[in-house]
Amino acid sequence: MNGSIDDGEFACFQALMQKVAGIHLPPSKKPLVSGRLTKRLRARGIDSFGDYYRHIVSGSDADELQTAIELLTTNETYFFREPQHFDFLAREILPGLRRGAGCRVWSAASSSGEEAYSIAMVLMDKLGASASWEVFGSDINTRVLDLARHATYVTARNEAGIPPDYRRRFCLRGTGGMAGKLRIGAAVRERVRFARLNLNDDLASAGDFDVIFLRNVMIYFDLDMKRRVVAALRRRLRPGGWLFIGHSETLHGVTDSLRAVRPTIYRKDTA
Repeated sequence: MNGSIDDGEFACFQALMQKVAGIHLPPSKKPLVSGRLTKRLRARGIDSFGDYYRHIVSGSDADELQTAIELLTTNETYFFREPQHFDFLAREILPGLRRGAGCRVWSAASSSGEEAYSIAMVLMDKLGASASWEVFGSDINTRVLDLARHATYVTARNEAGIPPDYRRRFCLRGTGGMAGKLRIGAAVRERVRFARLNLNDDLASAGDFDVIFLRNVMIYFDLDMKRRVVAALRRRLRPGGWLFIGHSETLHGVTDSLRAVRPTIYRKDTA
């Protein structure tokens, strides 16, 4: 096979990712596309990126299309990333929830689950096991969702981000054949539900939420996609609900329908 991708082939994958996932691939991502897809071409015995593109959009191989989408999405995450958000959730939001009303929090690009389980640890700590609460994690990538459901992580890479008290109370350290691994304890794990969901699709099936985390995702969207996704998420927020975005992101120029409380923290009006 030809190991390089030409401009026309790259433009096809640009258009595909924009259409399917709302993700903009700038020209600087051309080597990434080539590098991540080369093994798939070899595995399928396909000679060119153009032939591979035509294969996955033909409608005859939905599994391979999903594989390509997963290879071209980024899934960098870790426990308690941007810890100020979790502090704000614990100190400012949860104490103000109406007792007995239940609490639902959405990790809207949950990747392999670290964000969703970080949220769940905070809720377990502040609301307790007897309270009604749930964390919903979604992603377009089915492979990382399988990892999230398993809730088992390499200790060396993940342990440092989890507060020591939370590690002691909510995590299990592997022994024997599981040495070097960390697993989220059942009490927390059972409160987190994962499902595949494309932010480019109808989000009504997700339900309504008190808090939504959509962090470090909009940097991959163009302005139109940002506006559509934020408008769709706003509809999923209960009155008075909260939206967290990443510290490299802003809603300036995207929407004025959510009130900025702090940088990267927004709130929907109560009325």
